Amino acid sequence: MENNKIAVGLDIGTTKIVAMIGRKNEYDKIEVVGIGKAKSLGVKRGVVSNITQTIQSIQQAVDEAESVSGLKIDEVVVGIAGQHIRSLHHSDYITRNHADEVIDDSDIEDLVNQVHKLVMLPGEEIIHVLPQEYKVDSQADIKEPIGMYGGRLEANFHVVVGQVSSIRNIGRCVKSAGLGLSEITLEPLASASAVLSQEEKEAGVALIDIGGGTTDLAIFKDGIIRHTAVIPFGGNVITDDIKEGCSIIEKQAELLKIKFGSAWPGENKETEIVSIPGLRGREPKEITLKNLSKIIHARVQEIIEHVYLEIKNYGHETAKGKLIAGIVLTGGGAQLKHLRQLVEYITGMDARIGYPNEHLAGDSDEALSSPAYATAVGLLMEGLEKNDKEVELVEEEEIVVEDVVEEEVKVPEVEQEPIKVEKPKLKTKKRKSFLEKFTESLKDFLDNAE
Repeated sequence: MENNKIAVGLDIGTTKIVAMIGRKNEYDKIEVVGIGKAKSLGVKRGVVSNITQTIQSIQQAVDEAESVSGLKIDEVVVGIAGQHIRSLHHSDYITRNHADEVIDDSDIEDLVNQVHKLVMLPGEEIIHVLPQEYKVDSQADIKEPIGMYGGRLEANFHVVVGQVSSIRNIGRCVKSAGLGLSEITLEPLASASAVLSQEEKEAGVALIDIGGGTTDLAIFKDGIIRHTAVIPFGGNVITDDIKEGCSIIEKQAELLKIKFGSAWPGENKETEIVSIPGLRGREPKEITLKNLSKIIHARVQEIIEHVYLEIKNYGHETAKGKLIAGIVLTGGGAQLKHLRQLVEYITGMDARIGYPNEHLAGDSDEALSSPAYATAVGLLMEGLEKNDKEVELVEEEEIVVEDVVEEEVKVPEVEQEPIKVEKPKLKTKKRKSFLEKFTESLKDFLDNAE
Protein backbone atom coordinates (compact mmCIF):
# COMPACT_ATOMS: atom_id res chain seq x y z
CA MET A 1 0.00 0.00 0.00
CA GLU A 2 1.26 3.40 -1.08
CA ASN A 3 3.80 4.54 1.52
CA ASN A 4 1.67 3.19 4.34
CA LYS A 5 -0.51 6.27 3.91
CA ILE A 6 -3.72 4.38 3.24
CA ALA A 7 -5.80 2.67 5.92
CA VAL A 8 -8.99 0.59 5.87
CA GLY A 9 -11.77 0.55 8.46
CA LEU A 10 -14.03 -2.51 8.51
CA ASP A 11 -17.28 -2.07 10.44
CA ILE A 12 -18.91 -5.48 10.98
CA GLY A 13 -22.41 -4.48 12.02
CA THR A 14 -25.69 -6.33 12.51
CA THR A 15 -27.40 -4.79 9.48
CA LYS A 16 -24.49 -3.87 7.22
CA ILE A 17 -20.76 -4.46 6.76
CA VAL A 18 -18.80 -1.42 5.57
CA ALA A 19 -15.24 -1.34 4.24
CA MET A 20 -13.87 2.21 3.99
CA ILE A 21 -10.51 3.04 2.38
CA GLY A 22 -9.00 6.46 3.01
CA ARG A 23 -5.92 8.62 3.40
CA LYS A 24 -5.07 12.03 4.86
CA ASN A 25 -4.88 15.04 2.55
CA GLU A 26 -2.51 18.00 2.94
CA TYR A 27 -4.93 19.66 5.41
CA ASP A 28 -4.86 16.57 7.68
CA LYS A 29 -8.46 15.73 6.77
CA ILE A 30 -9.60 12.28 5.69
CA GLU A 31 -10.12 11.66 2.00
CA VAL A 32 -12.26 8.55 1.43
CA VAL A 33 -11.04 6.92 -1.79
CA GLY A 34 -13.32 3.88 -1.75
CA ILE A 35 -16.26 2.47 0.17
CA GLY A 36 -17.99 -0.90 -0.06
CA LYS A 37 -21.22 -2.01 1.60
CA ALA A 38 -22.81 -5.42 1.98
CA LYS A 39 -25.89 -6.67 3.82
CA SER A 40 -24.77 -8.36 7.02
CA LEU A 41 -26.33 -11.81 7.09
CA GLY A 42 -24.31 -13.71 9.70
CA VAL A 43 -24.24 -11.21 12.60
CA LYS A 44 -26.84 -10.96 15.36
CA ARG A 45 -26.68 -8.23 18.01
CA GLY A 46 -23.07 -7.48 17.14
CA VAL A 47 -21.94 -11.11 17.51
CA VAL A 48 -21.01 -13.42 14.63
CA SER A 49 -23.61 -16.20 14.44
CA ASN A 50 -22.78 -17.58 10.98
CA ILE A 51 -19.10 -17.63 10.00
CA THR A 52 -19.62 -18.52 6.29
CA GLN A 53 -22.19 -15.79 5.63
CA THR A 54 -20.11 -13.20 7.49
CA ILE A 55 -17.00 -14.07 5.43
CA GLN A 56 -19.05 -13.70 2.21
CA SER A 57 -20.43 -10.31 3.33
CA ILE A 58 -16.92 -9.07 4.27
CA GLN A 59 -15.55 -10.19 0.89
CA GLN A 60 -18.43 -8.48 -0.94
CA ALA A 61 -17.86 -5.16 0.90
CA VAL A 62 -14.07 -5.34 0.39
CA ASP A 63 -14.40 -6.21 -3.33
CA GLU A 64 -16.71 -3.23 -3.85
CA ALA A 65 -14.32 -0.87 -2.00
CA GLU A 66 -11.37 -2.21 -4.04
CA SER A 67 -13.14 -1.75 -7.38
CA VAL A 68 -14.21 1.83 -6.49
CA SER A 69 -10.71 2.85 -5.32
CA GLY A 70 -8.58 0.72 -7.65
CA LEU A 71 -6.48 -0.30 -4.62
CA LYS A 72 -5.77 -3.70 -3.11
CA ILE A 73 -6.75 -4.13 0.55
CA ASP A 74 -4.28 -6.10 2.70
CA GLU A 75 -4.98 -5.08 6.29
CA VAL A 76 -8.01 -3.69 8.10
CA VAL A 77 -8.87 -2.07 11.43
CA VAL A 78 -11.88 -3.92 12.86
CA GLY A 79 -14.36 -2.79 15.48
CA ILE A 80 -15.81 -5.03 18.18
CA ALA A 81 -19.10 -4.53 19.97
CA GLY A 82 -21.95 -6.89 20.78
CA GLN A 83 -23.96 -7.83 23.82
CA HIS A 84 -21.03 -9.77 25.34
CA ILE A 85 -19.11 -6.52 26.07
CA ARG A 86 -19.36 -5.29 29.65
CA SER A 87 -17.36 -2.89 31.78
CA LEU A 88 -16.40 -2.59 35.44
CA HIS A 89 -14.48 -0.23 37.72
CA HIS A 90 -11.44 -1.36 39.64
CA SER A 91 -8.77 0.23 41.86
CA ASP A 92 -5.27 -1.17 42.17
CA TYR A 93 -1.86 -0.10 43.45
CA ILE A 94 1.81 -1.02 43.38
CA THR A 95 4.47 -0.33 45.99
CA ARG A 96 7.65 0.92 44.34
CA ASN A 97 11.01 -0.41 45.53
CA HIS A 98 12.82 2.80 44.66
CA ALA A 99 10.76 5.65 46.04
CA ASP A 100 13.74 8.00 45.54
CA GLU A 101 13.46 7.58 41.75
CA VAL A 102 10.79 9.28 39.65
CA ILE A 103 7.77 7.37 38.33
CA ASP A 104 8.21 6.37 34.68
CA ASP A 105 6.43 4.37 31.94
CA SER A 106 7.53 1.02 33.38
CA ASP A 107 5.76 1.73 36.71
CA ILE A 108 2.49 2.48 34.92
CA GLU A 109 2.96 -0.65 32.81
CA ASP A 110 3.46 -2.72 36.01
CA LEU A 111 0.24 -1.26 37.44
CA VAL A 112 -1.74 -1.96 34.24
CA ASN A 113 -0.33 -5.51 34.07
CA GLN A 114 -1.49 -6.05 37.65
CA VAL A 115 -5.08 -5.19 36.61
CA HIS A 116 -4.83 -7.83 33.86
CA LYS A 117 -4.39 -10.48 36.57
CA LEU A 118 -8.00 -9.89 37.68
CA VAL A 119 -9.97 -13.13 37.63
CA MET A 120 -12.75 -12.94 35.06
CA LEU A 121 -15.77 -15.18 34.49
CA PRO A 122 -15.03 -18.34 32.42
CA GLY A 123 -14.57 -17.53 28.72
CA GLU A 124 -14.10 -13.79 29.33
CA GLU A 125 -11.01 -11.71 28.77
CA ILE A 126 -10.02 -8.14 29.52
CA ILE A 127 -9.97 -6.11 26.29
CA HIS A 128 -9.22 -2.59 27.51
CA VAL A 129 -7.70 -1.23 30.73
CA LEU A 130 -8.30 2.53 30.77
CA PRO A 131 -6.71 4.49 33.66
CA GLN A 132 -8.89 7.23 35.16
CA GLU A 133 -7.08 9.19 37.91
CA TYR A 134 -3.89 8.28 39.72
CA LYS A 135 -2.94 8.67 43.37
CA VAL A 136 0.69 9.00 44.44
CA ASP A 137 1.19 8.33 48.18
CA SER A 138 -1.56 10.49 49.72
CA GLN A 139 -1.91 12.95 46.81
CA ALA A 140 -5.09 12.18 44.85
CA ASP A 141 -6.64 13.27 41.50
CA ILE A 142 -3.43 13.17 39.47
CA LYS A 143 -3.88 13.00 35.69
CA GLU A 144 -0.25 12.27 34.76
CA PRO A 145 2.04 10.79 37.46
CA ILE A 146 5.14 10.37 35.24
CA GLY A 147 8.08 12.38 36.62
CA MET A 148 6.75 12.50 40.19
CA TYR A 149 8.35 10.96 43.29
CA GLY A 150 6.41 8.47 45.41
CA GLY A 151 6.48 5.03 46.99
CA ARG A 152 2.90 3.93 46.35
CA LEU A 153 1.26 4.39 42.95
CA GLU A 154 -2.48 3.84 42.85
CA ALA A 155 -5.11 4.27 40.13
CA ASN A 156 -8.79 3.84 39.34
CA PHE A 157 -9.40 1.88 36.15
CA HIS A 158 -12.24 1.44 33.71
CA VAL A 159 -11.96 -2.18 32.60
CA VAL A 160 -13.73 -3.41 29.43
CA VAL A 161 -14.38 -7.16 29.27
CA GLY A 162 -15.55 -9.34 26.38
CA GLN A 163 -16.01 -12.97 25.43
CA VAL A 164 -12.86 -14.45 23.93
CA SER A 165 -14.79 -16.73 21.55
CA SER A 166 -16.77 -13.81 20.05
CA ILE A 167 -13.60 -11.78 19.43
CA ARG A 168 -11.79 -14.78 17.94
CA ASN A 169 -14.74 -15.47 15.65
CA ILE A 170 -14.47 -11.95 14.22
CA GLY A 171 -10.71 -12.48 13.79
CA ARG A 172 -11.34 -15.80 12.03
CA CYS A 173 -13.86 -14.19 9.61
CA VAL A 174 -11.46 -11.38 8.71
CA LYS A 175 -8.56 -13.80 8.17
CA SER A 176 -10.69 -16.22 6.15
CA ALA A 177 -11.77 -13.31 3.90
CA GLY A 178 -8.07 -13.00 2.96
CA LEU A 179 -7.34 -9.92 5.09
CA GLY A 180 -4.79 -9.11 7.77
CA LEU A 181 -5.89 -7.71 11.13
CA SER A 182 -3.92 -4.56 11.88
CA GLU A 183 -5.89 -3.52 14.96
CA ILE A 184 -9.03 -4.22 16.99
CA THR A 185 -10.93 -1.29 18.50
CA LEU A 186 -14.02 -0.98 20.65
CA GLU A 187 -16.76 0.39 18.38
CA PRO A 188 -18.12 2.99 20.85
CA LEU A 189 -14.57 4.42 21.08
CA ALA A 190 -14.24 4.52 17.27
CA SER A 191 -17.61 6.32 16.91
CA ALA A 192 -16.55 8.77 19.63
CA SER A 193 -13.36 9.67 17.70
CA ALA A 194 -15.46 10.42 14.62
CA VAL A 195 -18.26 12.57 16.08
CA LEU A 196 -17.14 14.11 19.40
CA SER A 197 -15.01 17.22 19.83
CA GLN A 198 -12.30 17.50 22.48
CA GLU A 199 -14.31 20.27 24.21
CA GLU A 200 -17.31 17.94 24.57
CA LYS A 201 -15.11 15.20 26.04
CA GLU A 202 -13.71 17.70 28.56
CA ALA A 203 -17.13 19.11 29.53
CA GLY A 204 -18.71 15.67 29.87
CA VAL A 205 -20.73 13.93 27.18
CA ALA A 206 -22.63 10.67 26.59
CA LEU A 207 -22.32 9.19 23.10
CA ILE A 208 -25.24 6.94 22.12
CA ASP A 209 -24.57 4.91 18.97
CA ILE A 210 -27.85 3.27 17.88
CA GLY A 211 -26.99 0.43 15.50
CA GLY A 212 -29.11 -2.33 14.02
CA GLY A 213 -28.58 -4.93 16.73
CA THR A 214 -27.11 -3.02 19.68
CA THR A 215 -26.98 0.45 21.20
CA ASP A 216 -23.46 1.40 22.35
CA LEU A 217 -22.81 3.97 25.05
CA ALA A 218 -19.55 5.78 25.81
CA ILE A 219 -19.33 8.46 28.51
CA PHE A 220 -16.46 10.97 28.60
CA LYS A 221 -15.62 13.51 31.31
CA ASP A 222 -12.46 15.64 31.73
CA GLY A 223 -11.21 14.19 28.44
CA ILE A 224 -11.15 10.64 29.85
CA ILE A 225 -13.49 7.77 29.02
CA ARG A 226 -15.46 7.05 32.19
CA HIS A 227 -18.04 4.43 31.26
CA THR A 228 -18.94 2.11 28.38
CA ALA A 229 -21.94 -0.16 27.91
CA VAL A 230 -23.58 -2.19 25.16
CA ILE A 231 -27.38 -2.49 25.31
CA PRO A 232 -28.71 -5.47 23.30
CA PHE A 233 -31.46 -3.47 21.51
CA GLY A 234 -31.24 -1.48 18.31
CA GLY A 235 -33.07 -0.48 15.16
CA ASN A 236 -33.89 -4.08 14.23
CA VAL A 237 -36.11 -4.46 17.32
CA ILE A 238 -38.15 -1.45 16.19
CA THR A 239 -38.54 -3.03 12.72
CA ASP A 240 -39.67 -6.32 14.34
CA ASP A 241 -42.29 -4.46 16.39
CA ILE A 242 -43.66 -2.76 13.24
CA LYS A 243 -43.71 -6.12 11.45
CA GLU A 244 -45.69 -7.76 14.28
CA GLY A 245 -47.92 -4.76 15.04
CA CYS A 246 -48.94 -4.17 11.42
CA SER A 247 -48.81 -7.83 10.22
CA ILE A 248 -46.47 -7.06 7.31
CA ILE A 249 -43.18 -8.51 6.07
CA GLU A 250 -39.81 -7.28 7.36
CA LYS A 251 -38.79 -5.49 4.15
CA GLN A 252 -41.99 -3.42 4.22
CA ALA A 253 -41.60 -2.72 7.95
CA GLU A 254 -38.04 -1.39 7.40
CA LEU A 255 -39.20 0.86 4.53
CA LEU A 256 -42.12 2.16 6.61
CA LYS A 257 -39.75 2.98 9.51
CA ILE A 258 -37.30 4.85 7.25
CA LYS A 259 -39.84 6.76 5.13
CA PHE A 260 -42.71 7.51 7.53
CA GLY A 261 -41.41 6.54 10.99
CA SER A 262 -41.39 9.06 13.84
CA ALA A 263 -40.49 8.69 17.52
CA TRP A 264 -43.11 11.29 18.53
CA PRO A 265 -46.77 10.14 18.14
CA GLY A 266 -48.23 13.62 18.57
CA GLU A 267 -46.79 14.67 15.20
CA ASN A 268 -49.20 12.58 13.10
CA LYS A 269 -52.93 13.08 12.59
CA GLU A 270 -55.39 10.16 12.64
CA THR A 271 -56.27 10.85 8.99
CA GLU A 272 -52.71 10.24 7.67
CA ILE A 273 -52.75 6.77 6.16
CA VAL A 274 -50.20 4.78 4.18
CA SER A 275 -51.23 1.88 1.94
CA ILE A 276 -48.99 -1.20 1.69
CA PRO A 277 -49.37 -3.63 -1.25
CA GLY A 278 -50.71 -7.06 -0.25
CA LEU A 279 -48.77 -10.27 -0.88
CA ARG A 280 -49.50 -12.23 -4.08
CA GLY A 281 -52.71 -10.50 -5.14
CA ARG A 282 -54.07 -9.98 -1.61
CA GLU A 283 -55.81 -6.75 -0.63
CA PRO A 284 -53.46 -3.84 0.26
CA LYS A 285 -53.12 -2.97 3.97
CA GLU A 286 -53.86 0.48 5.27
CA ILE A 287 -51.87 1.70 8.27
CA THR A 288 -52.33 5.03 10.05
CA LEU A 289 -49.11 6.94 10.64
CA LYS A 290 -50.28 7.66 14.20
CA ASN A 291 -50.35 3.93 14.99
CA LEU A 292 -46.97 3.48 13.33
CA SER A 293 -45.38 6.21 15.44
CA LYS A 294 -46.99 4.77 18.62
CA ILE A 295 -45.32 1.41 17.95
CA ILE A 296 -41.94 3.11 17.29
CA HIS A 297 -42.31 5.45 20.28
CA ALA A 298 -42.89 2.59 22.74
CA ARG A 299 -39.73 0.73 21.72
CA VAL A 300 -37.50 3.80 21.37
CA GLN A 301 -38.60 4.96 24.81
CA GLU A 302 -37.52 1.60 26.24
CA ILE A 303 -34.07 1.85 24.57
CA ILE A 304 -33.54 5.43 25.80
CA GLU A 305 -34.61 4.53 29.35
CA HIS A 306 -32.09 1.65 29.36
CA VAL A 307 -29.35 4.03 28.23
CA TYR A 308 -30.39 6.73 30.71
CA LEU A 309 -30.19 4.19 33.54
CA GLU A 310 -26.57 3.51 32.53
CA ILE A 311 -25.88 7.28 32.47
CA LYS A 312 -27.36 7.60 35.98
CA ASN A 313 -25.35 4.58 37.20
CA TYR A 314 -22.19 6.34 36.02
CA GLY A 315 -23.13 9.25 38.33
CA HIS A 316 -24.48 11.97 36.02
CA GLU A 317 -26.73 13.30 38.78
CA THR A 318 -23.78 14.02 41.09
CA ALA A 319 -22.11 17.43 40.95
CA LYS A 320 -18.74 15.88 40.01
CA GLY A 321 -20.09 13.64 37.24
CA LYS A 322 -22.44 16.11 35.52
CA LEU A 323 -22.35 15.83 31.73
CA ILE A 324 -22.43 19.48 30.65
CA ALA A 325 -22.32 18.72 26.90
CA GLY A 326 -25.32 16.38 27.23
CA ILE A 327 -25.95 13.58 24.72
CA VAL A 328 -24.71 12.98 21.16
CA LEU A 329 -26.76 10.52 19.08
CA THR A 330 -25.16 8.67 16.17
CA GLY A 331 -25.43 5.41 14.22
CA GLY A 332 -28.10 4.46 11.66
CA GLY A 333 -30.85 4.59 14.31
CA ALA A 334 -30.13 8.27 15.02
CA GLN A 335 -31.74 9.17 11.67
CA LEU A 336 -35.22 8.41 13.02
CA LYS A 337 -37.44 11.53 12.91
CA HIS A 338 -37.97 13.41 16.19
CA LEU A 339 -35.60 11.11 18.08
CA ARG A 340 -33.57 14.03 19.42
CA GLN A 341 -36.67 15.70 20.87
CA LEU A 342 -37.76 12.44 22.56
CA VAL A 343 -34.29 11.93 24.07
CA GLU A 344 -34.30 15.50 25.46
CA TYR A 345 -37.81 14.97 26.85
CA ILE A 346 -36.97 11.68 28.63
CA THR A 347 -33.51 12.59 29.97
CA GLY A 348 -33.81 16.34 30.45
CA MET A 349 -30.34 16.65 28.85
CA ASP A 350 -29.31 18.59 25.75
CA ALA A 351 -28.96 16.37 22.68
CA ARG A 352 -27.61 16.66 19.16
CA ILE A 353 -27.14 14.28 16.21
CA GLY A 354 -23.47 13.39 15.64
CA TYR A 355 -22.26 13.53 12.03
CA PRO A 356 -18.76 12.26 11.21
CA ASN A 357 -18.13 15.12 8.72
CA GLU A 358 -15.76 17.17 10.91
CA HIS A 359 -12.77 14.97 10.04
CA LEU A 360 -13.69 14.38 6.38
CA ALA A 361 -12.27 16.39 3.48
CA GLY A 362 -14.53 19.17 2.16
CA ASP A 363 -15.19 17.49 -1.20
CA SER A 364 -16.30 14.17 0.35
CA ASP A 365 -19.50 12.51 -0.81
CA GLU A 366 -22.42 13.84 1.26
CA ALA A 367 -23.64 10.28 1.98
CA LEU A 368 -20.44 9.63 4.01
CA SER A 369 -21.39 12.23 6.61
CA SER A 370 -24.46 10.18 7.57
CA PRO A 371 -24.48 9.04 11.24
CA ALA A 372 -24.69 5.45 9.90
CA TYR A 373 -21.01 5.70 8.86
CA ALA A 374 -19.71 7.11 12.18
CA THR A 375 -18.11 3.82 13.28
CA ALA A 376 -16.50 3.15 9.87
CA VAL A 377 -15.01 6.68 9.80
CA GLY A 378 -13.77 6.24 13.39
CA LEU A 379 -12.08 2.91 12.51
CA LEU A 380 -10.47 4.51 9.45
CA MET A 381 -9.16 7.36 11.66
CA GLU A 382 -7.73 4.78 14.07
CA GLY A 383 -5.92 3.06 11.18
CA LEU A 384 -4.47 6.34 9.83
CA GLU A 385 -3.33 7.32 13.34
CA LYS A 386 -1.58 3.96 13.70
CA ASN A 387 0.20 4.55 10.36
CA ASP A 388 1.33 8.01 11.52
CA LYS A 389 2.73 6.55 14.76
CA GLU A 390 4.62 3.87 12.86
CA VAL A 391 6.09 6.42 10.45
CA GLU A 392 7.10 8.66 13.41
CA LEU A 393 8.73 5.71 15.15
CA VAL A 394 10.70 4.71 12.05
CA GLU A 395 11.88 8.30 11.52
CA GLU A 396 12.81 8.60 15.20
CA GLU A 397 14.82 5.40 15.07
CA GLU A 398 16.58 6.53 11.88
CA ILE A 399 17.58 9.80 13.54
CA VAL A 400 18.29 8.64 17.08
CA VAL A 401 19.39 5.04 16.95
CA GLU A 402 22.82 4.75 15.46
CA ASP A 403 24.47 1.45 14.87
CA VAL A 404 27.70 0.75 16.72
CA VAL A 405 30.36 2.73 14.91
CA GLU A 406 33.97 1.70 15.14
CA GLU A 407 36.38 4.58 15.33
CA GLU A 408 40.13 4.38 15.48
CA VAL A 409 41.68 6.42 18.25
CA LYS A 410 45.46 6.59 18.01
CA VAL A 411 47.46 7.26 21.15
CA PRO A 412 50.46 9.41 20.26
CA GLU A 413 54.10 8.18 20.54
CA VAL A 414 53.15 4.72 21.81
CA GLU A 415 53.15 1.89 19.35
CA GLN A 416 50.09 -0.24 19.96
CA GLU A 417 46.97 -1.56 18.29
CA PRO A 418 44.28 1.03 17.52
CA ILE A 419 41.62 1.10 20.25
CA LYS A 420 38.04 0.49 19.19
CA VAL A 421 35.58 2.92 20.76
CA GLU A 422 31.90 2.09 20.68
CA LYS A 423 29.38 4.88 20.42
CA PRO A 424 26.53 4.16 22.82
CA LYS A 425 23.33 2.89 21.29
CA LEU A 426 20.37 5.12 22.10
CA LYS A 427 17.29 2.99 22.48
CA THR A 428 13.80 4.16 21.67
CA LYS A 429 11.31 2.23 23.69
CA LYS A 430 7.74 2.07 22.44
CA ARG A 431 5.14 1.03 24.94
CA LYS A 432 2.47 -1.11 23.34
CA SER A 433 -1.12 -0.52 24.30
CA PHE A 434 -2.93 -3.57 25.60
CA LEU A 435 -5.15 -3.70 22.52
CA GLU A 436 -2.01 -3.93 20.33
CA LYS A 437 -0.75 -6.82 22.46
CA PHE A 438 -4.21 -8.40 22.31
CA THR A 439 -4.29 -8.05 18.49
CA GLU A 440 -0.86 -9.71 18.29
CA SER A 441 -1.94 -12.60 20.53
CA LEU A 442 -5.14 -13.00 18.47
CA LYS A 443 -3.05 -13.11 15.27
CA ASP A 444 -0.83 -15.79 16.83
CA PHE A 445 -3.89 -17.77 17.91
CA LEU A 446 -5.43 -17.62 14.42
CA ASP A 447 -2.11 -18.61 12.80
CA ASN A 448 -1.69 -21.59 15.15
CA ALA A 449 -5.33 -22.66 14.75
CA GLU A 450 -4.83 -23.47 11.08
